[in-house]
Amino acid sequence: MPFCSSCGAATTQSVPEGDNRPRQICGRCNCVHYENPKNVVGCLLEWQGKVLLCRRGIEPRKNFWTLPAGFLENGETLAEGAARESLEEANAVCEGIQLYGLYSLARINQVYVMFRATLADGFCEAGDETLEVQLCAEAEVPWDELAFPIVADTLRHYFNDCRTQHFPIRNSDVQGSPAGGITVVQQGV
Repeated sequence: MPFCSSCGAATTQSVPEGDNRPRQICGRCNCVHYENPKNVVGCLLEWQGKVLLCRRGIEPRKNFWTLPAGFLENGETLAEGAARESLEEANAVCEGIQLYGLYSLARINQVYVMFRATLADGFCEAGDETLEVQLCAEAEVPWDELAFPIVADTLRHYFNDCRTQHFPIRNSDVQGSPAGGITVVQQGV
């Protein structure tokens, strides 16, 4: 951030008094500009033993499949954000939304918060950022065409949990490469 978003003056990087990390600081108004991780919220929507997948119509990973998800907006709760993303990407309404997984991806400065819910009336259709939607049983999931490793991880956990009918809240610190492949370095349920 070369310029202050408060007054427009140039910023410099230094460690503010009482802090322990370099931050961008305005030379004119002394505003400290913090850069914090982005929160991504999404929802695994269930309908009659199947889950809703969306084929992405935008980059990154255009044409690949994902769960409806996106960045949390100011002024909304995590669950509200996940429900909004489901509506925007798949015209899907969530019922009975429940926290399902927390994934910390420090390498890319993101925190994923995934929910589980029922797809209201089984209705879904592609939204503005989605090419198509599909309800998939485990054997129908296009595993090699999933957009992000977290989506694959969430789906694997979900289908395993379906077998036991026990759905714990997952909590993982994840490391990996942008090209794919994840390594869970710490996990709790």
